[in-house]
Amino acid sequence: GRFEQANGGTVFLDEIGERAPGLQAKLLRFLESGELQRVGSTETTTVKVRVIAATNRDIEEQIESRQFRMDLFYRLNTFTIHVPPLRERTEDIPLLIEHFLNHFVDEYGWVKPQITPAAMNALKGLYWPGNVRQLQNFINKLLLLRRDDVVDLDEIKTLLGIDLEVPETPF
Repeated sequence: GRFEQANGGTVFLDEIGERAPGLQAKLLRFLESGELQRVGSTETTTVKVRVIAATNRDIEEQIESRQFRMDLFYRLNTFTIHVPPLRERTEDIPLLIEHFLNHFVDEYGWVKPQITPAAMNALKGLYWPGNVRQLQNFINKLLLLRRDDVVDLDEIKTLLGIDLEVPETPF
């Protein structure tokens, strides 16, 4: 249904590396023909969509272990954009925090807090193994549990449940 809705537009397939082999085969057939059938229907519909796919998995490793279809990989791999993990682009963290603060403030009607430079440095220095999604969820948690309109280093430490050593350099 999503491909039909997106006819003439773009479909984003997140975490393509986690798709089951049966779904990979169906996706490949669709990408090759542009044809699909609604569940329970015998009619074939042709749609045109641009497909953007993303994964955090090593697809070449998955191909070698036969967890991902090589033919699907080559069908999808027209143009590759490598986005490094958040820990390798810490300069993006303040921008993302600002974006998520604005998003949640708008969504929930909350008052936007100020984050002290020490707190921001602490957030920039974290590993963020869950990358942007982990940071987004942390900012949501921060807004839910904050004590006042200024978020300081102590509050960050409390929310994280860890002791942080933070350099004094401002962000």
